[in-house]
Amino acid sequence: MENNENMVLENQPATAAPEEKQYSSLRYAWGAFIAFFGFSSKTHRASKKRAKLVMDIATYIVLLFGAFIMVYPFWWMIAGSFAYTGDLLVGNAPLQALVWWPSISTINASDTFEAAENVNFFWNYAAVFTQGLTNSEISRSFNDNMNYWRAVLNNLIYSIVPVVVGVITSASAAFSFAKIEWIGRNKVFFFLLAAIMVPGPAIMTTQYAMYSAIGFIDNWAVMVVPGLFGSIMTAFFIRQFLFGMPTSIIEAAKIDGAGYFRIFCQFILPLAMPAIMAQGLLSFMGCWNNYVGSYIFIDARSIWINLPHAMYIMDGRADYKTDKAPVIAASVVCVLPVLILFGCFQKLIIGSLMLTGSKE
Repeated sequence: MENNENMVLENQPATAAPEEKQYSSLRYAWGAFIAFFGFSSKTHRASKKRAKLVMDIATYIVLLFGAFIMVYPFWWMIAGSFAYTGDLLVGNAPLQALVWWPSISTINASDTFEAAENVNFFWNYAAVFTQGLTNSEISRSFNDNMNYWRAVLNNLIYSIVPVVVGVITSASAAFSFAKIEWIGRNKVFFFLLAAIMVPGPAIMTTQYAMYSAIGFIDNWAVMVVPGLFGSIMTAFFIRQFLFGMPTSIIEAAKIDGAGYFRIFCQFILPLAMPAIMAQGLLSFMGCWNNYVGSYIFIDARSIWINLPHAMYIMDGRADYKTDKAPVIAASVVCVLPVLILFGCFQKLIIGSLMLTGSKE
């Protein structure tokens, strides 16, 4: 039996080994090339470590490119503020001298510049601080008291007073919407929240007519008084923060005889201070950079223009049509406080925004 089985097996044809598919040398070269960068093919199989390394390198390249796109304008502005463009008097020559890599010059003895012997590393900043908006020929007529420092003072008033009072007002509204039960509370809140959907430019004409009727146009009141009533967005974020606060604290204070005003001042304000400070910083940045409000509601000849509006006027002056470096230096001074505040308190701002994501 065994012999017969062996004879049968020997008589059966052996199974042919699969033939390897032949590829051209060009196909092999291409497979080796893409395998080096972490991509497998029919001819070559790439290593997973190589693929991860290539993806990491590509990711960092994209991130570095994005960081360069965001950081380069700030570098250009800071370097351009130290450049000397006083002797470039033809067309757009000052801007051409600054792009792409501003030339930082400490001394430039030019016969065409009347104060060439005084040109130094900080010449542009000195020109801004000493001359401001009152020097030389001006395309518009300014009040005699208007200068760069007055614009800085106006900006401080417009940024500090409305922010301090407005954030406290918003916090009190947030306390009412979050912790006090009253009829129609949610309906009123959602109605106010719906007002955010209306774009600002759509109501500027109405605002101008209303402010003009009550005498707010062309003075400080138009930039200060509206901000004293707070912001619905600020109230919204603080309200979300207060939802995470235990109600038992308020109930215990009410049992001890404390009213809502005392509870708000002694308990809510200290406990909600991280959210209040973060929203106050964001509001300060918005008020500090509020160019549109000053441009629309305050005349360019008024002494109540804010700093961004003053930058626009300074850029249009006859003596700065060609000498752009002092204008860039003034812009650096305008942006610097906001950058410092955000750099110092970015963790507080981000942490507060994360905490306000809590649900009721």
